[in-house]
Amino acid sequence: MTPELTALTLAALLQVAQMILYSILGNLQVDTRTALGPRDEPIRLTGYTGRAHRAMNNHFEGLLLFAIACLVLTFADKATEITSLCATAYLVARVLYVPAYLFGLSPWRSVIWLVGFLATATMLIVALL
Repeated sequence: MTPELTALTLAALLQVAQMILYSILGNLQVDTRTALGPRDEPIRLTGYTGRAHRAMNNHFEGLLLFAIACLVLTFADKATEITSLCATAYLVARVLYVPAYLFGLSPWRSVIWLVGFLATATMLIVALL
């Protein structure tokens, strides 16, 4: 497996972990009836739970572009040391992003997000060269 695909797999597992964290925090914040209900009305989650939800959704958005970059690089056989480093940078940034978001570490949360975004953009550009 290429380093890029390994990073993608680990990033997907990070997404699973974020989903579990959000689910646990959400179930602790609302009563069981609300958690198991049809959710016809939006549930307003606050504090750590709301932040966990937003961090999880942010990763869904970033993960899509990162997955495209990893797959294009792999299938086009364009992976390099640079793309491997970028994949690692993306993964590290996403791991750091979760606690940065949960604990409201501003402006570091945005800086960490930017590192992951630039790593992904670099991978996409390298794939075109």
